[in-house]
Amino acid sequence: MKKWLRANKGFLMFLALFGIFRTAVADWNPIPSSSMHPNLLEGDVVFVNRLAYNVKVPLTDIVISPTGEPKRGDIVTFSSPVNGTRLIKRVIALPGDRVEMRNDELIINGQAAGYTALGHGVESIRGVGELAAVQVNEAVGDSRHAIQFLPQVRARRDFAPVVVPPGQYMMLGDNRDNSEDSRYIGLVPRALLIGRAERVLASADITGNWMPRTERFGMSLYPKQ
Repeated sequence: MKKWLRANKGFLMFLALFGIFRTAVADWNPIPSSSMHPNLLEGDVVFVNRLAYNVKVPLTDIVISPTGEPKRGDIVTFSSPVNGTRLIKRVIALPGDRVEMRNDELIINGQAAGYTALGHGVESIRGVGELAAVQVNEAVGDSRHAIQFLPQVRARRDFAPVVVPPGQYMMLGDNRDNSEDSRYIGLVPRALLIGRAERVLASADITGNWMPRTERFGMSLYPKQ
């Protein structure tokens, strides 16, 4: 065993440094579900900047130093405050914001979000079938992004006003009626933020023919408005 370790110490050092890099600096995150439709698709692999908000002790949620502040509209990976599962959602409300939802429409600090129709589509849900999807552009302050509604799905479309406490964030999926987000798991403490998703590294149609979607390779998650 000692002989094998000596012979492979360079490779083992590489693996150790690579592991530290992935857990402290940058990472990639496969998209396994439809909760961020229409912007992220199953089979996308996104690049995550782990230094966007915090420097952490590798392999832990211990914050050494903050490096930046999450902004409304950021797409963020984080650990679920319920069970630790890694999730990816969009930051909708910041500390100090007063936010509520009425029939799928957001109101933040007394200002209703703006919605502009983009079109219609079809959402395929396992065990249910194909459902009609309505896609709109949502404008919340300076943040503008496409989201999707599924009118035929029973979902949590309303919640009473809540003030986001210091050091916490409200996360919502872009596929509003098919997303396990802060409406179900609660607000997300800053220490559970993993990083900011920046762009799609690669993509394959894992729900269909498994062919690469080369048009998505390198695609920014924050297109210019």
